[in-house]
Amino acid sequence: MPYAGTCVVAAVLVATEPDTFISRRVQAVEVDLGGIPGDRHHGLTRPAGSREPMYPRGTPIRNRRQLSAVSVEECAAIAAGLGLDAVLPEWLGANLLLEGLPELTRLPAGARLLFPGGAGLVCEGENRPCRHPGQVLAALHPLHPEREALPVRFVQVARGRRGIVLSVERPGRIAQGDRVRIWLPRS
Repeated sequence: MPYAGTCVVAAVLVATEPDTFISRRVQAVEVDLGGIPGDRHHGLTRPAGSREPMYPRGTPIRNRRQLSAVSVEECAAIAAGLGLDAVLPEWLGANLLLEGLPELTRLPAGARLLFPGGAGLVCEGENRPCRHPGQVLAALHPLHPEREALPVRFVQVARGRRGIVLSVERPGRIAQGDRVRIWLPRS
């Protein structure tokens, strides 16, 4: 597996409120094989939804979305594309904000992210954008000239920039400021 370089954890976030996906910043988390304990996406399995039409809705399937990560650079590109000053990772429900990886979303499935606190995460692929974060952006920017269109525009602008979903391969600690080593799968 070839070594691809490093990036830095700019923020660690958790979504602990049952009625919203919006996450909040913390200094560090201990991940287990189900993800971040207490986070809304924690678990070894999850119910199938609209993104898995091959299974009846609600069927238990492996949880490939235990964590999600976005990059500082891609959030800035989304904000620019929407005419906003910023798009914060909290508004996207992200668990990790990474800096120094401007094309995070292009990281291939199977890439490993290794943290100094022992945690190892596996990229499961792109986190495809949906309208929910766009609805949050519209609510937070009531004076935006395209406010009503922000949910749909978010999906368009965030495509290929929305970050990645990850699963935990090795439990451990993830903290703000960590230097993350990235290993790519053999092609």
